[in-house]
Amino acid sequence: MTSRTEMTNSLDRRNFLRGAGGAVAATLLAGPAAEAAGQSLPKGGTPEPITHAGVKRALSDHEKVARIASNSYPIRWIFKNRGNVGDKATVDKMQAKYGTITMLDFPAFTKKTFEGVTKMDMWSSLFGDANDESQYVKSTIFGYDGKPRDITEFDPSKPNARKWLERMAAKQKAEGVFCHHISNNAPRDICELDETKRRAGVEVAKKWLDGAAIIGAKSMRVNSGGPRIAPWPEPNETSYPKNPKLEQYLAKCIESFQEMAEYGSKLGVKVTLENHWGLTANPINIKIIVDEVNSPFCEASPDFCNWEHKYLLYHALADLAPYAHTTCHAKFWDRWENPDVQRNVRIMLNSGYEGVFALEYEDGPWDGIEGAQYLYREVMAAL
Repeated sequence: MTSRTEMTNSLDRRNFLRGAGGAVAATLLAGPAAEAAGQSLPKGGTPEPITHAGVKRALSDHEKVARIASNSYPIRWIFKNRGNVGDKATVDKMQAKYGTITMLDFPAFTKKTFEGVTKMDMWSSLFGDANDESQYVKSTIFGYDGKPRDITEFDPSKPNARKWLERMAAKQKAEGVFCHHISNNAPRDICELDETKRRAGVEVAKKWLDGAAIIGAKSMRVNSGGPRIAPWPEPNETSYPKNPKLEQYLAKCIESFQEMAEYGSKLGVKVTLENHWGLTANPINIKIIVDEVNSPFCEASPDFCNWEHKYLLYHALADLAPYAHTTCHAKFWDRWENPDVQRNVRIMLNSGYEGVFALEYEDGPWDGIEGAQYLYREVMAAL
């Protein structure tokens, strides 16, 4: 009969080997891929161990690829559009190298460029037939510099726009490559204190949720809107600062996402919050909104690099990871010198994330297509 002491020692050895195996696997995965790309791990950074390695079997290549989505945003330069996207010099250079496509070509492009990938993350600014003005609405937006800019945007509620969405659904079926997520910039003012503007933003989101259901999207990002820099706390006579303005914006955002999540639940499409500017620059605000909405159709869609300072790069992602279930953006952006893509993938995995990694290259030493292919290799190595 095995003594209790022997059983304890056996368990201790098993746990040690399990942990050691995870560390070795992390080292093997991180090293060769980084060296092959001419990259090194960030100074002072310690790769996350694969703590689940001892209890979960390794994924097959087929299973890994099933968790990856192409992304239209990093290759936006080659899309034919209505002039909303990109500076002319970059557009000309990219189109001379790769040619020109439309969103209807994106399923075939995905199949050709990312071997085995059958999912897409589609950016709202690239939807529609650029030659058919009836599919679009004109509006004025204000940039980060506060200056107004006139744009035209796809309107899923218009008759010809709906026909285009049906063509998109048919293209997906023909190619066997399907929309997984829509990264949407069209709904605005979601947390706006002006009730008329907030209601208008929610109505735009509902139109897009209807469109998302036509092409089978599982989730759709909606930006919180509001000020590009979240309100600062104010001095208080108690010596503890208060932030009543932020509280007001959060309340409006929660109200909007509750309504959008309820609407999305009837269509089978989740609404997500990505770490962008304003309210969602701080991961705690995303957690607050998701918790308060308290719906399986409202969750986070973390982005690896959309942060305000370097200490958020890994720590904030770890905070958001448990709130994500469907989509995240596996991003490389040299804004942070050399972000460790594989470490970020492991942070997501160690939090139990079982969703899809969309390849959203932002900027760095490669062009958009080369950068997305780099991300494809990095994510595959880390899974």
